[in-house]
Amino acid sequence: MGRSAPVPASPGSLRFPEGGDVHPGRQPLDRGRPPWPPGATLFNLRVAVTHLGWKPVTRLLPDPHDPGLLASVRITQQAGSRALHAAELYEAIWRRHSSRFPFSDEAVPGSVMNDLMEAARLEGSTMTVTAPREAERLLRITAEAEHRNHSDPYRSAESRRWTARDEAADTGIPTAALGPQDAFGQLPMRDFSAQRSMERLPSRPFERTPALVALATGHDRRSDWLRAGQSLQHVLLVATAHGVRASLLHQALEWPDLRDELRSPTAPFDHVQMLIRLGYGPEVPAAPRRSPPMFLDLDGATCHGDSLPRSSSTRADSLSAPPTTEPTGVCPKGLAGGRRPNSASGQDS
Repeated sequence: MGRSAPVPASPGSLRFPEGGDVHPGRQPLDRGRPPWPPGATLFNLRVAVTHLGWKPVTRLLPDPHDPGLLASVRITQQAGSRALHAAELYEAIWRRHSSRFPFSDEAVPGSVMNDLMEAARLEGSTMTVTAPREAERLLRITAEAEHRNHSDPYRSAESRRWTARDEAADTGIPTAALGPQDAFGQLPMRDFSAQRSMERLPSRPFERTPALVALATGHDRRSDWLRAGQSLQHVLLVATAHGVRASLLHQALEWPDLRDELRSPTAPFDHVQMLIRLGYGPEVPAAPRRSPPMFLDLDGATCHGDSLPRSSSTRADSLSAPPTTEPTGVCPKGLAGGRRPNSASGQDS
């Protein structure tokens, strides 16, 4: 599930110890790295567990003596499959990926926006549809962040290392998925190719009035970042179920001063955790994903008793189709055996 979340940096691992607890995302959580991937991974795990007929009981930051342990999920008794709209959201996991391409001018219906706002609310966040003037302000800040990223030699070199990879690679963003720049210069799309000359970038006209929403929390604590990650993934999966495409405009969140500017005194939201562009567009190429073992730190490899289904299949695309079998499962009654390495990388896709 971790490889199916929007991930611009290593999302950590899923750890399966004895006793049936699953620990999604063992890594430092601070503003020095994007904070939402562990929460998004956690939400995917909850959906998958519920879809397979079990009830996940989640605790955020369960051990104050272990700050690297971000969450635990205890898989308990069997539960109804209608919880969390498990069937719809589970199928959306395999189809969701970010779009960096132009959208049409078709507006997202208010009923769909209401569903997305409700998804954010259920996870402890607020999703606000920005008014035109507020959207312009947020896009100006995002454009400044994109300019800084482009001008920073270290960040540019890092981006180039993760793009235009060989088709057989299981990491990075393939060239076909990078997307163009906005010919109107209004939408500051992330230039993952980090071209040294902006004039070399391909461009196409994007929608003139983008639908921009802000995902925010009332506070800005580590627990709020985890809730924001779950809210983000819930919103993205509901959008996918409705056929709505999404782009993550997270550039300003990477610069503390610009992130502070996102929270205007007159803005109708608190601490901004993500800006999301929503709309209707074509199916776009997906980025690859690493195989599940790269995300797992197992205290055991052999299940005893009843367990969730396991699969040896991996996915090389970005959730473009349901898996041929169920994803790697966990044992509600515990695991036993050896350990696997803790390593993973990914991108926003």
